Amino acid sequence: MSEVKQKIGWIGTGVMGKSMCGRILEAGYPVTVHTRTKAKAGPLLEQGAEWAPGPAAVAERSEIVFSIVSFPGDVKEVYLTSGGVLSSMAPGSVVVDMTTSSPGLAVEISREAEKKGVRALDAPVSGGDIGAKQGTLSIMTGGNREAFDRVKPLFELMGKTINYMGGPGAGQHTKMANQIHIATTIIGAVESLLYAHKAGLNLDEVIAAIGSGAAGTWTINNLGPRIVKRNFDPGFFIEHFIKDMGIALDEAKKMDLCLPGLSLAHQFYLSAKALGLGKHGTHALSLVFEKMNGLDMDSLK
Repeated sequence: MSEVKQKIGWIGTGVMGKSMCGRILEAGYPVTVHTRTKAKAGPLLEQGAEWAPGPAAVAERSEIVFSIVSFPGDVKEVYLTSGGVLSSMAPGSVVVDMTTSSPGLAVEISREAEKKGVRALDAPVSGGDIGAKQGTLSIMTGGNREAFDRVKPLFELMGKTINYMGGPGAGQHTKMANQIHIATTIIGAVESLLYAHKAGLNLDEVIAAIGSGAAGTWTINNLGPRIVKRNFDPGFFIEHFIKDMGIALDEAKKMDLCLPGLSLAHQFYLSAKALGLGKHGTHALSLVFEKMNGLDMDSLK
């Protein structure tokens, strides 16, 4: 007798969401999908997903609803408005927001969900478009523990490292720690490659050499080759990274915590956005540093 699979809802089919949802479809789950632009859901609809006209309609057809959208305001609209998920989610169901968003908003969604007998998880991810496609994301989860245990088999379709971090908001706080670390790591990767270039070294060989030693990071090994190839397509948008750093700085201020490295990285990325790079990948920070140093933008080819 075959297992009856839970009905899944999915909201948001961008760079990350499309691949993540696709993996759930591949596992044979019935999925109802919604995104602001229906055309973006086209590949998922061809794969077997059903379309819903809005978040409430997704909720009506689902036992577990996932979302991964852009900004905290989008999250609030998806869950807390009159046409949002919580307006029609049945008691006993689970909502999982995988957007990188505000810890305080995650707590608010959890509180409102509990009033309706719904359990909520905040489960932001790390790993970019590559991790989403390969199912190797790191998933950091806060919220109800029983809900986490129920959803974990679905997380395992999307990620390789799945951690329960604590109560509501704990997933978002963990993602902020992740983004703080990445912010200065990218600066280091960019500066090291610019230095190697000016020294006349072969950059692919430099990445191979330092990427396997103590300086080895996901950033240098995955984004370094993209910089060398001049491929600045987004695995993660600069404008979204600016949003994340802004949230982290706000949270740090509430904690009376001074994070000068994060503040500096935030300013560099604001410069990148001012130069029209907001829709580029985070590794396009290299273009800002190249400009500061008077390097030709294609000189790393």
